[in-house]
Amino acid sequence: MALERTLAIVKPDAVARGVLGEAIVAAERAGLRVVAIRRLHMTKRQAEGFYAVHRERPFFDALTSFMSEGPSVVMVLEGEDAIATWRRLLGATNPVEAEEGTLRKRFGTSIERNAFHGSDAPETAAFEIGYMFPGLDLA
Repeated sequence: MALERTLAIVKPDAVARGVLGEAIVAAERAGLRVVAIRRLHMTKRQAEGFYAVHRERPFFDALTSFMSEGPSVVMVLEGEDAIATWRRLLGATNPVEAEEGTLRKRFGTSIERNAFHGSDAPETAAFEIGYMFPGLDLA
């Protein structure tokens, strides 16, 4: 197992419903440590930059509009196999398909409003962490 960092986002729908604490508790119980955290209200342009990899997908405009409709909380989580661990805690992207007890099953309301984000690979995590925490030294 490797010590990794991943970006976790508590999306606007979950922030509005007050479930940030649930996400932090789940992460810590799974052995992940919060090494950076901030609350931000992304502009549409910031959301478009963050999700640029999806620019040609049909859901891009709806996704970036949703992500800029209210504040999110972004976190850097660190731990053994942090990427896979956080994604396992999240469950499937579509809450209907997510396993019982996962964060998306518990708090997501649809595939579009699935409450959380997690990096899917080390390269993605490096980009996402740098995007959300520019200039932050996490050494």
